[in-house]
Amino acid sequence: MRRRIVMCMLAGAALLAGILLGSPAASALILPAQAQTPIPAQARVPAQDPAGVPAEFGTDWHDPVTAAPPVAVPDARSCRVALAAAQFRDFTPYRGTYTPPRGCGDRWSKVVLRLDGKVRGRQYDRLGYLHVGGVEILRTSTPEPSPDGIEWSVEKDVTRYSDTFSDPQDVEMLIGNAVDDTYTGVIDVKVTLTFYGGRAAATPDRVLTLTDTGQGTTLTTPRNSERIVAEVYATGSGGGCEEFWYLTVADPAPYSCKADRGPYREVQIKVDGQLAGIAAPFPNVWTGGWSNPFLWYVIPGPRAFDVRPIEYDLTPFAGLLDDGRPHRVEISVEGVPEGQSGWSAPVNVLVWQDRHRARVTGELTTHRVTDLVNSSTYTPGSAEHRVDTRAGHRLTVAGYLDTSHGRVATTVSRTLANTSTHRWTDGETTDRLDATWTDGGSVTVGADGVTRTTRTDRTYTMDGATTIGADDRLRTVLALGERASVAGTVGGRRISWSRFDDTYSGDATYTLNVPRDQRHAVGTTSERYRLSGSHGCYDRSLTTVQGVLTEDDSRC
Repeated sequence: MRRRIVMCMLAGAALLAGILLGSPAASALILPAQAQTPIPAQARVPAQDPAGVPAEFGTDWHDPVTAAPPVAVPDARSCRVALAAAQFRDFTPYRGTYTPPRGCGDRWSKVVLRLDGKVRGRQYDRLGYLHVGGVEILRTSTPEPSPDGIEWSVEKDVTRYSDTFSDPQDVEMLIGNAVDDTYTGVIDVKVTLTFYGGRAAATPDRVLTLTDTGQGTTLTTPRNSERIVAEVYATGSGGGCEEFWYLTVADPAPYSCKADRGPYREVQIKVDGQLAGIAAPFPNVWTGGWSNPFLWYVIPGPRAFDVRPIEYDLTPFAGLLDDGRPHRVEISVEGVPEGQSGWSAPVNVLVWQDRHRARVTGELTTHRVTDLVNSSTYTPGSAEHRVDTRAGHRLTVAGYLDTSHGRVATTVSRTLANTSTHRWTDGETTDRLDATWTDGGSVTVGADGVTRTTRTDRTYTMDGATTIGADDRLRTVLALGERASVAGTVGGRRISWSRFDDTYSGDATYTLNVPRDQRHAVGTTSERYRLSGSHGCYDRSLTTVQGVLTEDDSRC
């Protein structure tokens, strides 16, 4: 029954993916370095004959699979380097060393990370990270295993970290785990990097991390930095209410997960105390989420194994940051109750330098921020409680730099909005959420009389309900969506466009408070992943029933 299928991560896997994920190479120049890479065609996986579908989940099921495309790689000489190999039983990190490859040069057209994992028995979903030279190159979660065991793989384009890979580095990896007589699953992983020769990709000149001073975190950039992008791997996790932040409510609403002002969350970055960027966090659902692991055994929720970073273009602040001194750069999550933990937000800073000037000067010229709107209204009822949330925020920053190729002005704008309706009954035996987040913005770069703009609009959706019947049968029906559109213009003329749509739906039921073999679980899940635009098309659909892959269809 088991087939090994690569879990695909799209951080720059192809043109559309690179643009839609806010690739640093895309923001200033509109088209990323890998613009000519075609969207890869997936290998077709034959689906199980529906006649072979069991009446309920058994002790084994199909290995995890997503509808996402694999990372596109060039037809070039490649070199593979082992990066980490560990069995995670507790919270002890794996530590090792990395040595650059031999035989593929010192600049690469692409670098691809691959994680191969296996686990069997019983275990919760776990969150993990991988650092090379202190730079976070992967944040991931794990699938929950079958008693007979599963295997899965993750691929990610990590070319943007080429500066880090150019020198020997320390390696640290952790997938925090707990193993005992009940939760027996030991998480066994191996990670490699594959380097492809050929024409080097246009990657950042430096990849930096923040320095913790004990009184905050600081950043010192090279004095000739002409483009600066921060990426933040923000996740609400840890098993507490912030893992399900989108369900939290404020007093006086009678609900088990509380937050002072309700469910609105916003990831903010500040430079020397001044707001420099805002973003909507992605509403991750891990593989035990919504009280129903049977939803996620084969098809995980969007980004569950691909915790992609939020990106902030800090170039308008480069005139301030390029003075050679350390500056405070801090991340916070708006909406988290004071003193409450539950969020992780490691930061990498990607820097492009002016190679013909040792010092670049400039100035922040515009800083406009609206008041944060956050209304969370509780409506009591005899049969059902209800909270309606409406929230939003807007920020525009602009600045210029005097570079070796003239004055370059950059304007960054971002607008966030969140609407949600949360309904539940006494005892939370029925719990429903219908929520939408929008995160739209633009980066405009003007130089030599030419204006280039990249406009990106993202929408995240969550519509689901969990109910517990009188017979202790728990049912979860859930739909998750991620959509994005990007348009690139030069002088007002559109030169590129792309659209992305990843939709997941699931319906699963099992009996609570009984041994595993008495749960009588059933479930149907599906995912459709679509990319279209100036450079091609990709469209793949998957369906599973009781853990059996019954559909794998490609439309492009």
